[in-house]
Amino acid sequence: MKEDFLRPPRSLEEWSADALRALGVIGVGVALIWFVPTDAGIAALALPALMLPRILGLRGSFDLAVCATVLVAAWSNVFDLYRTVAGWDLLLHLVCTGVLTIITALILTRTDVVAMTRDRGARPRTPLVLAPLLALALSAMWEMVEWLGWAFLSDDIFVTYQDTIGDMVFGGLGGVAAGVVLATASLNRPHSRSGFGETTNGSRAGRT
Repeated sequence: MKEDFLRPPRSLEEWSADALRALGVIGVGVALIWFVPTDAGIAALALPALMLPRILGLRGSFDLAVCATVLVAAWSNVFDLYRTVAGWDLLLHLVCTGVLTIITALILTRTDVVAMTRDRGARPRTPLVLAPLLALALSAMWEMVEWLGWAFLSDDIFVTYQDTIGDMVFGGLGGVAAGVVLATASLNRPHSRSGFGETTNGSRAGRT
């Protein structure tokens, strides 16, 4: 993981993803100065998700997609787009849940919980079945967090039964898309070490 995180960018996609990471860090300061502290907190919460693709050694194109999605999702909250743009909330739930499902699947694969990627020999039907289930679990956790925020922090957080079910439905659809990606594409950066002590060909470090 350390080698991947410190590895200099080599492609346009990797440079672009690193630029978005830098914008994410700068955005925290901008939100802290010109917006309310809650907005700065939202921007700061996005930082771990921005760093994960680089830590895991993911392909530049997917790294860029993750960073763009995370930043759009975070700043949509800051600018209140979820309330003011019709359908924006559902679209972001679909895309964000799909991206987070892929990240979760990669972590589960590399920690030997369950193989869900092609480079670890998973059959295509495995991610097609498990990814939507992961997505629904992640959606449920997110809705719980929203409810806790509404119940204990601010009643400005929009929480209704219809909103919750709609968000979970679109999150599940994002999981279906994530399953297709996991079943058909390799997401590891070429010729790099992937996270948790593995190489991109799926073998454990030091194994012969």
